[in-house]
Amino acid sequence: MATTPRTPGATDPAPPDGHRPRDEGRAGGDARARDNVRVDDGTRARDTAGPSADRLLLAAARHSAGRTTAICLLSTVTAGCALALPAALGHTLDLTLGHGPSPYLWTALCAALIGAEVLLEALTAFVTGTTNARAGSWLRRLGARRLLAAGPHHASRFTPGDLVTRLTGNAAEAGTAPTTAATGLAALITPLGGLIALAFIDLWLAAVFLAGAPALFLFLRAFARSSSDSVSRYQRVQGELAARLVEALGGARTVAAAGTARRERDRVLAPLPELSTQGRRMWQVYGRAVVQGGILVPLLQTAVLAVGGVRLAAGDLSVGELLAATRYAALAAGVGSVIGRLNSLVRSRAAARRTAELLALPAMPYGTRPLPPDGPGRLELRGVSVTRGGCEVLRGVDLVVPGGTTTAVVGRSGAGKSVLAAVAGRLTDPGSGQVLLDGVPLTEADPVQLRREIGYAFERPALFGDTVGGAVAFGAYAPDGPAVEAAARAASADRFIRLLPRGYGTALADAPLSGGELQRLGLARAFAHAGRLLVLDDATSSLDSVTEVQVGRALVGEVRAGTRLLIAHRVSSAARADRVAWLENGRVRAVGPHEELWQLADYRAVFADEPEDSAEPEAERADGTGAAR
Repeated sequence: MATTPRTPGATDPAPPDGHRPRDEGRAGGDARARDNVRVDDGTRARDTAGPSADRLLLAAARHSAGRTTAICLLSTVTAGCALALPAALGHTLDLTLGHGPSPYLWTALCAALIGAEVLLEALTAFVTGTTNARAGSWLRRLGARRLLAAGPHHASRFTPGDLVTRLTGNAAEAGTAPTTAATGLAALITPLGGLIALAFIDLWLAAVFLAGAPALFLFLRAFARSSSDSVSRYQRVQGELAARLVEALGGARTVAAAGTARRERDRVLAPLPELSTQGRRMWQVYGRAVVQGGILVPLLQTAVLAVGGVRLAAGDLSVGELLAATRYAALAAGVGSVIGRLNSLVRSRAAARRTAELLALPAMPYGTRPLPPDGPGRLELRGVSVTRGGCEVLRGVDLVVPGGTTTAVVGRSGAGKSVLAAVAGRLTDPGSGQVLLDGVPLTEADPVQLRREIGYAFERPALFGDTVGGAVAFGAYAPDGPAVEAAARAASADRFIRLLPRGYGTALADAPLSGGELQRLGLARAFAHAGRLLVLDDATSSLDSVTEVQVGRALVGEVRAGTRLLIAHRVSSAARADRVAWLENGRVRAVGPHEELWQLADYRAVFADEPEDSAEPEAERADGTGAAR
């Protein structure tokens, strides 16, 4: 017996014109995106606040603790050799001038110190390179895991090009922070040690150097502030440029067909002037620092040398001590090394801030509750509401899909169909309300079992795997060859697959696919992993009517029995379903058989843009294909 359509009140406001909510749409979303999250070692990271970047860098340092400790020790010993060498050279010079025994032993010591310093620097460079690579890789994995754990909706707030920049260049640059900090310790030991050694040689020389220390400190602080701002702006523009380039490459055929290559090139390269401005500014800051350091350091050395010459003439210093003092003054004023380390840390911190923004994405929480064994696949939405971009896409949706039945979801563009499909299989979570599968809230269900029991097919599927057969088998588990071929037959894909050069073993790169063939492979993948619930999100839109009917029949007779939720735009798809859920303005306006809903003029108007399909239900019932429900 036909059920009576359920029609709520029609007082709900319509969404803005042209608004088409999509589960995988661009930025928008709720405030949960700003929640605190944890990285793998327990370090918290916030969205863009400074502490999140600092804590991420600390986490990276702890991840590379052993290697960074080794680098710190190696660079410290290198600094020790550098500090010992001026004293040894000065003493050797005094012995050579006849102020003591033979200088050969001290000459050998000088040679040993020089050789040790060169060897240690080479070893430090090697360990630093491998540690940077490991830390960058760890940050990339960390960001990628959080990106995938956040779900499609939250991840989509970053454009693909921007994500590539954050997970490659920015992560690699942030990964250099632990080694930069480790070698930076030695960079600080060298000038401090030089100053202490200078004081041991002569307090007057140390006092002369300290007179210029405030200017040195102010200069370094100004450099850090200016460099941080310019580097952050430069990296942001880099990400924007990469995003535009990826978009252009993705639409290369459309650009070529429209003849707008020049205009698209100009759009992609539009951020270049700002990138150039920030790059010039960045190098101007660095160059200004080098010039200022190049002026300040010689002035300090000249002052120390002048006072040292006076002290030498007075007999308070030997020639060797003056030589050592000059070298120690140069070490104490080692601004170049400090500037280099400081510049690297500034760039690493700016890059870590961009990487940390990925870790601020809220991961979808899961439970451990198992689904009932042999459950029929009953899907229930209770008061589900979803907000996207400040607009309520779904509003208090109540819908029950009985186990083992097929329900088609129809509605005008922007009604919330794809968002409902995403909520049904937990590709996204509702802002309020609850979704249950066989009585178990999806937020409490075991994620491994959930992904085995809920299958998806999309309008534009993305294929993964090395071969065509591997693309069909890709999923929570890998079905065997016969199961893959059976799923391909059900999706009307087996025939064109066997025409490929190596059949199911054909590499994806060597298999040119039309839109319809791509959809059929996506359907085959979903059929091969069909569980108790199968969600088809407009997954037959690129199929011709005959193929769609064939797939509909196979879905009933050849695919594992279960519950089906179809996002439908064609009359034929709605007609073959057991029931139709009619969405309007984010609410369920009515639920019932297609034949009964078809009597309503507003329902027929939903399919007004597809006149070629309007007679198909009648034709199919006439020749018996309507039984495919």
